Amino acid sequence: MADMQFDLVVIGSGPGGYVAAIRAAQLGLKTACVEMRDTLGGTCLNIGCIPSKALLTASEKYEEAKHGLGGFGVKVTGVELDLPAMMAHKTRVVQSNVEGVQFLFKKNKVARFHGRGVIDAPGVVKVVKPDGAAETLTTKNILIATGSDVMPLPGVTIDEKRIVSSTGALDLDKVPGRLVVIGGGVIGLELGSVWQRLGAQVTVVEFLDRILPGMDAEVSKHAQRILGKQGLSFKLGTKVTGARMNAESVTLTLEPAKGGGETTLEADIVLVAIGRRPYTEGLGLETVGVALDSRGRIVTDHHFRTNVPGIWAIGDVIAGPMLAHKAEEEGVVAAEVMAGQSGHINYDAIPGVVYTWPEIAAVGRTEEQLKEAGIAYKVGKFPFTANGRARAMQVTEGFVKVLADARTDTLLGAHIIGANAGDMIEELALALEFGASSEDVARTSHAHPTLTEAIKEACLAVDGRPIHI
Repeated sequence: MADMQFDLVVIGSGPGGYVAAIRAAQLGLKTACVEMRDTLGGTCLNIGCIPSKALLTASEKYEEAKHGLGGFGVKVTGVELDLPAMMAHKTRVVQSNVEGVQFLFKKNKVARFHGRGVIDAPGVVKVVKPDGAAETLTTKNILIATGSDVMPLPGVTIDEKRIVSSTGALDLDKVPGRLVVIGGGVIGLELGSVWQRLGAQVTVVEFLDRILPGMDAEVSKHAQRILGKQGLSFKLGTKVTGARMNAESVTLTLEPAKGGGETTLEADIVLVAIGRRPYTEGLGLETVGVALDSRGRIVTDHHFRTNVPGIWAIGDVIAGPMLAHKAEEEGVVAAEVMAGQSGHINYDAIPGVVYTWPEIAAVGRTEEQLKEAGIAYKVGKFPFTANGRARAMQVTEGFVKVLADARTDTLLGAHIIGANAGDMIEELALALEFGASSEDVARTSHAHPTLTEAIKEACLAVDGRPIHI
Protein backbone atom coordinates (compact mmCIF):
# COMPACT_ATOMS: atom_id res chain seq x y z
CA MET A 1 0.00 0.00 0.00
CA ALA A 2 2.94 2.35 0.55
CA ASP A 3 3.44 2.61 -3.21
CA MET A 4 -0.18 3.71 -3.60
CA GLN A 5 0.16 6.74 -1.31
CA PHE A 6 1.01 10.09 -2.88
CA ASP A 7 1.29 13.78 -2.22
CA LEU A 8 -0.55 14.51 -5.46
CA VAL A 9 -2.67 12.50 -7.86
CA VAL A 10 -3.41 14.23 -11.16
CA ILE A 11 -6.43 13.01 -13.12
CA GLY A 12 -5.71 13.62 -16.82
CA SER A 13 -2.42 13.77 -18.71
CA GLY A 14 -3.10 16.58 -21.19
CA PRO A 15 -0.85 19.65 -21.26
CA GLY A 16 -2.26 20.94 -17.98
CA GLY A 17 -2.11 17.60 -16.20
CA TYR A 18 1.27 16.35 -17.32
CA VAL A 19 2.95 19.73 -16.80
CA ALA A 20 1.45 19.96 -13.30
CA ALA A 21 2.63 16.44 -12.51
CA ILE A 22 6.17 17.14 -13.70
CA ARG A 23 6.38 20.46 -11.83
CA ALA A 24 5.07 18.85 -8.65
CA ALA A 25 7.66 16.08 -8.93
CA GLN A 26 10.39 18.68 -9.46
CA LEU A 27 9.30 20.29 -6.20
CA GLY A 28 9.66 17.02 -4.30
CA LEU A 29 6.03 15.90 -4.19
CA LYS A 30 5.41 12.19 -4.69
CA THR A 31 3.19 12.39 -7.76
CA ALA A 32 0.97 10.08 -9.79
CA CYS A 33 -1.03 10.73 -12.95
CA VAL A 34 -4.15 8.78 -13.94
CA GLU A 35 -4.94 8.64 -17.65
CA MET A 36 -7.67 6.60 -19.35
CA ARG A 37 -6.10 6.71 -22.82
CA ASP A 38 -3.50 4.17 -23.84
CA THR A 39 -1.14 7.08 -24.52
CA LEU A 40 -0.28 10.20 -22.53
CA GLY A 41 -0.84 13.78 -23.71
CA GLY A 42 -4.62 14.10 -23.63
CA THR A 43 -6.71 15.55 -26.43
CA CYS A 44 -4.04 18.06 -27.42
CA LEU A 45 -1.27 15.64 -28.28
CA ASN A 46 -3.42 12.75 -29.49
CA ILE A 47 -6.39 14.18 -31.38
CA GLY A 48 -6.12 17.96 -31.15
CA CYS A 49 -3.39 20.59 -31.29
CA ILE A 50 -0.50 18.42 -32.43
CA PRO A 51 -2.06 16.29 -35.20
CA SER A 52 -4.00 19.28 -36.55
CA LYS A 53 -0.81 21.33 -36.82
CA ALA A 54 0.91 18.42 -38.56
CA LEU A 55 -1.85 18.39 -41.20
CA LEU A 56 -1.97 22.18 -41.42
CA THR A 57 1.76 22.34 -42.15
CA ALA A 58 1.63 19.45 -44.60
CA SER A 59 -1.32 20.93 -46.48
CA GLU A 60 0.40 24.34 -46.60
CA LYS A 61 3.45 22.72 -48.19
CA TYR A 62 1.24 20.94 -50.73
CA GLU A 63 -0.50 24.22 -51.56
CA GLU A 64 2.83 26.04 -51.90
CA ALA A 65 4.33 23.35 -54.11
CA LYS A 66 1.25 23.37 -56.33
CA HIS A 67 0.63 27.10 -56.58
CA GLY A 68 3.21 29.19 -54.73
CA LEU A 69 6.75 28.23 -55.69
CA GLY A 70 6.59 29.53 -59.25
CA GLY A 71 6.74 33.09 -57.97
CA PHE A 72 10.14 32.33 -56.47
CA GLY A 73 11.49 30.96 -59.74
CA VAL A 74 11.07 27.35 -58.67
CA LYS A 75 9.36 25.28 -61.34
CA VAL A 76 7.43 22.32 -60.01
CA THR A 77 5.37 20.00 -62.18
CA GLY A 78 3.32 16.90 -61.52
CA VAL A 79 2.52 17.75 -57.89
CA GLU A 80 0.32 15.02 -56.43
CA LEU A 81 -1.32 14.48 -53.09
CA ASP A 82 -0.36 11.32 -51.22
CA LEU A 83 -2.94 11.42 -48.44
CA PRO A 84 -1.86 8.17 -46.74
CA ALA A 85 1.71 9.51 -46.51
CA MET A 86 0.42 12.80 -45.10
CA MET A 87 -1.58 10.92 -42.49
CA ALA A 88 1.48 8.81 -41.69
CA HIS A 89 3.40 12.04 -41.07
CA LYS A 90 0.67 13.12 -38.65
CA THR A 91 0.84 9.75 -36.87
CA ARG A 92 4.63 9.98 -36.47
CA VAL A 93 4.39 13.48 -35.04
CA VAL A 94 1.76 12.38 -32.51
CA GLN A 95 3.75 9.29 -31.53
CA SER A 96 6.92 11.31 -31.00
CA ASN A 97 5.13 13.78 -28.74
CA VAL A 98 3.29 11.25 -26.60
CA GLU A 99 6.47 9.20 -26.19
CA GLY A 100 8.17 12.41 -25.12
CA VAL A 101 5.69 12.84 -22.27
CA GLN A 102 6.20 9.23 -21.24
CA PHE A 103 9.96 9.84 -21.12
CA LEU A 104 9.48 12.98 -19.00
CA PHE A 105 7.32 11.04 -16.54
CA LYS A 106 10.07 8.44 -16.13
CA LYS A 107 12.75 11.11 -15.85
CA ASN A 108 10.84 12.94 -13.11
CA LYS A 109 9.58 9.77 -11.37
CA VAL A 110 5.90 10.48 -11.97
CA ALA A 111 3.90 7.27 -11.49
CA ARG A 112 1.51 6.61 -14.36
CA PHE A 113 -1.76 4.69 -13.82
CA HIS A 114 -3.79 3.56 -16.82
CA GLY A 115 -7.53 3.80 -16.27
CA ARG A 116 -10.40 6.13 -15.46
CA GLY A 117 -9.91 8.21 -12.34
CA VAL A 118 -12.85 8.46 -9.95
CA ILE A 119 -12.76 10.48 -6.74
CA ASP A 120 -14.26 8.25 -4.04
CA ALA A 121 -13.58 10.73 -1.23
CA PRO A 122 -11.21 13.63 -0.52
CA GLY A 123 -7.76 12.07 -0.71
CA VAL A 124 -8.98 8.87 -2.38
CA VAL A 125 -8.83 8.17 -6.13
CA LYS A 126 -10.06 4.90 -7.60
CA VAL A 127 -8.46 3.88 -10.89
CA VAL A 128 -10.85 1.80 -12.98
CA LYS A 129 -8.71 -0.11 -15.47
CA PRO A 130 -9.79 -0.92 -19.04
CA ASP A 131 -10.54 -4.52 -18.01
CA GLY A 132 -12.85 -3.34 -15.20
CA ALA A 133 -10.47 -4.06 -12.35
CA ALA A 134 -9.80 -1.23 -9.92
CA GLU A 135 -7.08 -0.04 -7.59
CA THR A 136 -7.17 2.73 -5.01
CA LEU A 137 -4.69 5.56 -4.54
CA THR A 138 -4.53 7.68 -1.41
CA THR A 139 -3.18 11.20 -1.63
CA LYS A 140 -2.91 14.54 0.11
CA ASN A 141 -4.04 16.41 -3.02
CA ILE A 142 -6.10 15.63 -6.11
CA LEU A 143 -5.79 17.76 -9.24
CA ILE A 144 -8.56 17.49 -11.84
CA ALA A 145 -7.13 18.13 -15.31
CA THR A 146 -9.50 16.16 -17.50
CA GLY A 147 -9.88 18.79 -20.22
CA SER A 148 -12.88 19.08 -22.50
CA ASP A 149 -14.95 17.14 -24.99
CA VAL A 150 -16.74 17.97 -28.24
CA MET A 151 -19.89 20.06 -27.86
CA PRO A 152 -22.81 18.20 -29.46
CA LEU A 153 -25.33 19.89 -31.75
CA PRO A 154 -29.00 18.91 -31.32
CA GLY A 155 -30.38 17.29 -34.47
CA VAL A 156 -26.92 16.49 -35.87
CA THR A 157 -25.62 13.12 -34.64
CA ILE A 158 -21.88 12.60 -34.93
CA ASP A 159 -20.94 9.14 -36.24
CA GLU A 160 -17.29 9.99 -37.09
CA LYS A 161 -17.89 8.72 -40.63
CA ARG A 162 -20.02 11.22 -42.52
CA ILE A 163 -20.77 13.59 -39.66
CA VAL A 164 -17.51 14.04 -37.80
CA SER A 165 -16.04 15.91 -34.88
CA SER A 166 -12.53 17.34 -34.98
CA THR A 167 -11.32 13.82 -34.16
CA GLY A 168 -12.86 12.31 -37.30
CA ALA A 169 -11.83 15.29 -39.43
CA LEU A 170 -8.20 14.51 -38.63
CA ASP A 171 -8.52 10.97 -39.96
CA LEU A 172 -10.51 11.06 -43.21
CA ASP A 173 -9.35 8.44 -45.70
CA LYS A 174 -10.04 10.61 -48.74
CA VAL A 175 -10.56 14.26 -49.60
CA PRO A 176 -14.29 15.02 -49.48
CA GLY A 177 -15.79 16.69 -52.53
CA ARG A 178 -18.01 18.91 -50.37
CA LEU A 179 -17.19 19.61 -46.73
CA VAL A 180 -19.55 21.63 -44.57
CA VAL A 181 -18.07 22.99 -41.35
CA ILE A 182 -20.60 23.90 -38.67
CA GLY A 183 -18.94 26.60 -36.60
CA GLY A 184 -16.71 29.49 -37.64
CA GLY A 185 -14.34 29.31 -34.68
CA VAL A 186 -10.71 28.27 -34.47
CA ILE A 187 -11.14 24.50 -34.89
CA GLY A 188 -13.57 24.78 -37.79
CA LEU A 189 -11.45 27.26 -39.72
CA GLU A 190 -8.21 25.34 -39.19
CA LEU A 191 -9.58 21.97 -40.28
CA GLY A 192 -11.65 23.56 -43.04
CA SER A 193 -8.44 25.13 -44.34
CA VAL A 194 -6.65 21.77 -44.37
CA TRP A 195 -9.25 20.06 -46.53
CA GLN A 196 -9.81 23.10 -48.76
CA ARG A 197 -6.10 23.13 -49.65
CA LEU A 198 -6.27 19.42 -50.43
CA GLY A 199 -9.16 19.92 -52.85
CA ALA A 200 -12.45 20.00 -50.94
CA GLN A 201 -15.15 22.57 -51.57
CA VAL A 202 -15.61 23.97 -48.05
CA THR A 203 -18.60 25.87 -46.70
CA VAL A 204 -18.53 27.29 -43.18
CA VAL A 205 -21.92 27.73 -41.48
CA GLU A 206 -21.83 30.07 -38.48
CA PHE A 207 -24.71 31.03 -36.18
CA LEU A 208 -23.31 34.50 -35.49
CA ASP A 209 -22.86 37.24 -38.07
CA ARG A 210 -19.05 36.91 -38.02
CA ILE A 211 -16.35 34.28 -37.81
CA LEU A 212 -13.92 34.04 -34.90
CA PRO A 213 -16.24 35.48 -32.26
CA GLY A 214 -14.28 36.93 -29.36
CA MET A 215 -11.43 38.15 -31.52
CA ASP A 216 -11.00 41.77 -32.57
CA ALA A 217 -13.78 42.46 -35.08
CA GLU A 218 -11.51 44.16 -37.60
CA VAL A 219 -9.17 41.16 -37.57
CA SER A 220 -11.96 38.60 -37.96
CA LYS A 221 -13.45 40.58 -40.85
CA HIS A 222 -10.06 40.69 -42.56
CA ALA A 223 -9.56 36.97 -41.90
CA GLN A 224 -12.86 36.15 -43.55
CA ARG A 225 -11.89 38.15 -46.61
CA ILE A 226 -8.55 36.33 -46.92
CA LEU A 227 -10.04 32.88 -46.35
CA GLY A 228 -12.76 33.68 -48.87
CA LYS A 229 -10.13 34.47 -51.48
CA GLN A 230 -8.53 31.12 -50.72
CA GLY A 231 -11.79 29.34 -51.54
CA LEU A 232 -13.76 28.96 -48.33
CA SER A 233 -17.44 29.94 -48.52
CA PHE A 234 -19.36 31.34 -45.57
CA LYS A 235 -22.99 31.25 -44.49
CA LEU A 236 -23.17 33.61 -41.52
CA GLY A 237 -26.13 34.28 -39.28
CA THR A 238 -27.31 30.75 -40.02
CA LYS A 239 -28.25 27.86 -37.75
CA VAL A 240 -28.28 24.16 -38.56
CA THR A 241 -31.48 22.51 -37.36
CA GLY A 242 -31.04 18.96 -38.55
CA ALA A 243 -29.21 16.43 -40.69
CA ARG A 244 -30.35 13.52 -42.86
CA MET A 245 -27.87 10.91 -44.05
CA ASN A 246 -28.02 8.55 -46.97
CA ALA A 247 -25.44 6.24 -48.46
CA GLU A 248 -23.71 8.99 -50.42
CA SER A 249 -24.22 12.31 -48.68
CA VAL A 250 -25.63 14.38 -45.82
CA THR A 251 -28.44 16.89 -46.21
CA LEU A 252 -28.41 19.68 -43.63
CA THR A 253 -31.45 21.84 -42.89
CA LEU A 254 -30.64 25.50 -42.28
CA GLU A 255 -32.54 28.51 -41.00
CA PRO A 256 -31.57 32.17 -40.56
CA ALA A 257 -30.43 32.71 -36.97
CA LYS A 258 -32.91 35.57 -36.61
CA GLY A 259 -35.76 33.51 -38.03
CA GLY A 260 -36.97 32.76 -41.52
CA GLY A 261 -37.54 30.04 -44.07
CA GLU A 262 -35.79 26.70 -44.12
CA THR A 263 -33.19 25.79 -46.74
CA THR A 264 -31.00 22.75 -47.30
CA LEU A 265 -27.30 22.20 -47.94
CA GLU A 266 -25.71 19.04 -49.32
CA ALA A 267 -22.36 17.70 -48.13
CA ASP A 268 -20.22 14.62 -48.45
CA ILE A 269 -18.75 15.20 -44.98
CA VAL A 270 -20.02 17.45 -42.19
CA LEU A 271 -17.67 18.67 -39.46
CA VAL A 272 -19.34 19.76 -36.22
CA ALA A 273 -17.08 22.35 -34.59
CA ILE A 274 -19.31 24.51 -32.42
CA GLY A 275 -17.07 24.41 -29.36
CA ARG A 276 -16.10 22.19 -26.47
CA ARG A 277 -17.48 21.50 -23.00
CA PRO A 278 -15.75 20.57 -19.74
CA TYR A 279 -15.14 16.85 -19.30
CA THR A 280 -16.38 16.20 -15.76
CA GLU A 281 -18.67 13.17 -16.15
CA GLY A 282 -17.87 10.10 -14.10
CA LEU A 283 -15.27 11.80 -11.89
CA GLY A 284 -17.31 11.45 -8.71
CA LEU A 285 -17.65 15.20 -8.22
CA GLU A 286 -21.21 14.82 -6.89
CA THR A 287 -20.02 12.27 -4.35
CA VAL A 288 -17.49 14.63 -2.78
CA GLY A 289 -19.51 17.81 -3.34
CA VAL A 290 -17.26 19.74 -5.73
CA ALA A 291 -19.14 22.86 -6.82
CA LEU A 292 -19.89 23.55 -10.50
CA ASP A 293 -21.03 26.77 -12.15
CA SER A 294 -24.05 27.17 -14.44
CA ARG A 295 -22.01 26.00 -17.44
CA GLY A 296 -20.81 22.81 -15.79
CA ARG A 297 -17.33 24.14 -15.04
CA ILE A 298 -15.58 23.44 -11.73
CA VAL A 299 -15.50 26.48 -9.46
CA THR A 300 -12.06 27.35 -8.04
CA ASP A 301 -10.33 30.22 -6.30
CA HIS A 302 -7.39 32.09 -7.90
CA HIS A 303 -5.02 29.31 -6.83
CA PHE A 304 -7.25 26.58 -8.35
CA ARG A 305 -8.60 25.17 -5.10
CA THR A 306 -12.16 23.88 -5.26
CA ASN A 307 -14.61 24.19 -2.36
CA VAL A 308 -13.46 20.75 -1.14
CA PRO A 309 -10.12 20.87 0.73
CA GLY A 310 -7.39 18.96 -1.08
CA ILE A 311 -9.17 18.94 -4.45
CA TRP A 312 -7.93 21.29 -7.17
CA ALA A 313 -8.82 21.87 -10.83
CA ILE A 314 -7.19 23.49 -13.86
CA GLY A 315 -7.55 23.86 -17.62
CA ASP A 316 -10.66 23.34 -19.69
CA VAL A 317 -12.74 22.13 -16.71
CA ILE A 318 -12.61 25.60 -15.11
CA ALA A 319 -13.50 29.07 -16.38
CA GLY A 320 -11.40 30.83 -19.00
CA PRO A 321 -10.23 30.17 -22.54
CA MET A 322 -9.80 26.53 -23.49
CA LEU A 323 -6.12 26.76 -24.41
CA ALA A 324 -3.42 24.19 -23.79
CA HIS A 325 -0.89 26.81 -22.71
CA LYS A 326 -3.38 28.37 -20.30
CA ALA A 327 -3.81 24.93 -18.70
CA GLU A 328 -0.03 24.50 -18.49
CA GLU A 329 0.44 27.78 -16.63
CA GLU A 330 -2.38 26.90 -14.26
CA GLY A 331 -0.84 23.48 -13.62
CA VAL A 332 2.49 25.03 -12.69
CA VAL A 333 0.87 27.53 -10.31
CA ALA A 334 -1.27 24.84 -8.67
CA ALA A 335 1.75 22.58 -8.13
CA GLU A 336 3.83 25.41 -6.72
CA VAL A 337 1.08 26.47 -4.31
CA MET A 338 0.70 22.86 -3.14
CA ALA A 339 4.44 22.86 -2.43
CA GLY A 340 4.18 25.99 -0.31
CA GLN A 341 5.24 28.50 -2.92
CA SER A 342 3.22 31.32 -4.46
CA GLY A 343 1.98 31.70 -8.00
CA HIS A 344 0.05 34.05 -10.23
CA ILE A 345 -1.24 34.16 -13.80
CA ASN A 346 -1.97 37.34 -15.73
CA TYR A 347 -4.86 36.22 -17.91
CA ASP A 348 -4.63 39.43 -19.94
CA ALA A 349 -1.23 38.26 -21.21
CA ILE A 350 -2.23 34.80 -22.48
CA PRO A 351 -2.07 34.75 -26.28
CA GLY A 352 -4.42 32.94 -28.60
CA VAL A 353 -3.54 31.72 -32.09
CA VAL A 354 -5.50 30.53 -35.12
CA TYR A 355 -3.22 28.37 -37.28
CA THR A 356 -4.80 29.12 -40.63
CA TRP A 357 -2.60 30.70 -43.29
CA PRO A 358 -1.95 33.44 -42.67
CA GLU A 359 -1.97 32.87 -38.95
CA ILE A 360 -4.06 35.02 -36.63
CA ALA A 361 -2.84 35.83 -33.12
CA ALA A 362 -4.02 38.03 -30.30
CA VAL A 363 -3.16 38.95 -26.73
CA GLY A 364 -4.89 41.30 -24.33
CA ARG A 365 -8.08 43.16 -25.08
CA THR A 366 -9.91 43.93 -28.30
CA GLU A 367 -11.24 47.30 -29.42
CA GLU A 368 -14.75 46.11 -28.63
CA GLN A 369 -13.79 45.20 -25.06
CA LEU A 370 -12.08 48.55 -24.49
CA LYS A 371 -15.10 50.44 -25.79
CA GLU A 372 -17.42 48.42 -23.57
CA ALA A 373 -15.21 49.14 -20.55
CA GLY A 374 -15.09 52.85 -21.38
CA ILE A 375 -11.30 52.91 -21.64
CA ALA A 376 -9.83 55.60 -23.88
CA TYR A 377 -7.24 54.10 -26.20
CA LYS A 378 -5.08 54.73 -29.25
CA VAL A 379 -4.59 52.39 -32.21
CA GLY A 380 -1.38 51.72 -34.11
CA LYS A 381 -1.46 49.62 -37.29
CA PHE A 382 1.12 48.56 -39.82
CA PRO A 383 0.50 46.43 -42.94
CA PHE A 384 2.79 43.60 -44.02
CA THR A 385 2.67 45.02 -47.56
CA ALA A 386 5.13 47.66 -46.30
CA ASN A 387 7.50 45.17 -44.64
CA GLY A 388 10.62 44.25 -46.64
CA ARG A 389 10.93 40.71 -45.31
CA ALA A 390 7.25 40.00 -46.01
CA ARG A 391 7.76 41.11 -49.62
CA ALA A 392 10.80 38.85 -49.93
CA MET A 393 8.79 35.92 -48.55
CA GLN A 394 5.71 36.79 -50.64
CA VAL A 395 3.57 36.90 -47.48
CA THR A 396 2.21 40.43 -47.55
CA GLU A 397 -1.35 39.63 -46.41
CA GLY A 398 -2.41 41.13 -43.09
CA PHE A 399 -1.25 43.64 -40.51
CA VAL A 400 -0.15 44.25 -36.93
CA LYS A 401 -2.52 46.20 -34.70
CA VAL A 402 -1.70 47.43 -31.19
CA LEU A 403 -3.97 49.13 -28.68
CA ALA A 404 -2.52 51.43 -26.03
CA ASP A 405 -4.00 53.45 -23.18
CA ALA A 406 -4.65 56.98 -24.45
CA ARG A 407 -3.33 58.56 -21.25
CA THR A 408 -0.47 56.31 -20.10
CA ASP A 409 0.50 54.61 -23.40
CA THR A 410 0.45 51.22 -21.61
CA LEU A 411 -0.18 48.39 -24.05
CA LEU A 412 -3.67 46.97 -23.61
CA GLY A 413 -3.94 44.55 -26.52
CA ALA A 414 -2.28 43.37 -29.71
CA HIS A 415 -3.63 41.61 -32.78
CA ILE A 416 -1.74 40.18 -35.74
CA ILE A 417 -2.97 38.58 -38.93
CA GLY A 418 -0.08 37.49 -41.09
CA ALA A 419 2.67 34.95 -41.63
CA ASN A 420 4.12 33.54 -38.40
CA ALA A 421 1.73 35.61 -36.28
CA GLY A 422 1.69 32.87 -33.65
CA ASP A 423 5.42 33.33 -33.04
CA MET A 424 5.37 37.12 -33.38
CA ILE A 425 2.66 37.63 -30.75
CA GLU A 426 5.02 36.49 -27.98
CA GLU A 427 6.94 39.76 -28.05
CA LEU A 428 3.72 41.62 -27.35
CA ALA A 429 2.60 39.09 -24.72
CA LEU A 430 5.88 39.72 -22.90
CA ALA A 431 5.35 43.47 -23.25
CA LEU A 432 1.89 43.17 -21.66
CA GLU A 433 3.25 40.95 -18.89
CA PHE A 434 5.82 43.59 -17.94
CA GLY A 435 3.40 46.52 -18.31
CA ALA A 436 5.30 48.02 -21.24
CA SER A 437 4.12 50.99 -23.25
CA SER A 438 3.94 51.20 -27.03
CA GLU A 439 6.89 53.60 -26.76
CA ASP A 440 8.94 50.89 -24.98
CA VAL A 441 8.43 48.49 -27.87
CA ALA A 442 8.93 51.20 -30.49
CA ARG A 443 12.27 52.18 -28.90
CA THR A 444 13.48 48.55 -28.92
CA SER A 445 15.76 47.67 -31.82
CA HIS A 446 14.29 45.05 -34.12
CA ALA A 447 16.55 43.12 -36.49
CA HIS A 448 16.29 43.99 -40.17
CA PRO A 449 14.90 42.53 -42.30
CA THR A 450 12.35 40.67 -40.16
CA LEU A 451 8.59 40.40 -39.99
CA THR A 452 8.79 41.66 -36.40
CA GLU A 453 9.71 45.12 -37.67
CA ALA A 454 5.98 45.43 -38.34
CA ILE A 455 5.45 45.29 -34.57
CA LYS A 456 7.87 48.17 -34.04
CA GLU A 457 6.17 50.18 -36.77
CA ALA A 458 2.69 49.52 -35.36
CA CYS A 459 3.87 50.79 -31.99
CA LEU A 460 5.34 53.86 -33.65
CA ALA A 461 2.00 54.35 -35.36
CA VAL A 462 0.28 54.67 -31.96
CA ASP A 463 2.02 58.04 -31.73
CA GLY A 464 1.45 58.81 -35.40
CA ARG A 465 5.07 58.42 -36.44
CA PRO A 466 5.62 55.17 -38.37
CA ILE A 467 8.67 55.31 -40.64
CA HIS A 468 7.78 53.04 -43.53
CA ILE A 469 4.24 54.14 -44.41
